[in-house]
Amino acid sequence: MILLVEDDPREVELTLRPLRDLNPGSCVEVARDGEEALDFLLGRGEFRRRQTAPLPHLVLLDLQLPRVDGLGVLRAVRGNARTCMVPVVVLTSSNDPRQLAQCYQLGANSCVLRPVRYQEFSDTIQSVARYWLGFNQPPPPSTQPLA
Repeated sequence: MILLVEDDPREVELTLRPLRDLNPGSCVEVARDGEEALDFLLGRGEFRRRQTAPLPHLVLLDLQLPRVDGLGVLRAVRGNARTCMVPVVVLTSSNDPRQLAQCYQLGANSCVLRPVRYQEFSDTIQSVARYWLGFNQPPPPSTQPLA
């Protein structure tokens, strides 16, 4: 399962399309803001039933989010014993070295610049998914309770 954290409906659709083309049966959940992403990952609020559910194999994270920004999500995910090893790939439109450094300092596994042209974007999203879901060796399932 992939968790896509993106507030722009157009970007959601542009990201879901190549993921579905790559693997039509894949499960992609969408969180529309940082607070919803944290509720999903940490099993809070309306996602309380997820406290013991498997975590996503990959989080695709936008930085510009309402309620809690992407850096806040990253900080919280890395600070929680249950979610600290979930792979997080930041999808960004900026190549600002300070922002990239901050993402990596907070524990991003990768930062990927969003190409402007759709075909390049589609290829990039599929390459990211192939690597993280196919080639990468995921961390073992966490047996720790929520912090």
